[in-house]
Amino acid sequence: MCLDEIKPGQRAVVTGFDNHCPLRRRLQDLGLIDGTPVWCVGRSPLGDPSAYMIRQTVIALRREDARQIHVREVEP
Repeated sequence: MCLDEIKPGQRAVVTGFDNHCPLRRRLQDLGLIDGTPVWCVGRSPLGDPSAYMIRQTVIALRREDARQIHVREVEP
């Protein structure tokens, strides 16, 4: 599944990126690497962007960018 598919309150773990992800290096510099736990904190009223807790930092990502990050859902 992709990061944009998790709902507010759900947790997931990063498993990889799309091959042609232009933000890959930047996201990795922010600590978003394989095995990193991610928690969807919330979404804006119109649904885009969404806020994610990554390594004790909240980062807002647009849906098109979050769609390029592969995750697996984790039970709370």
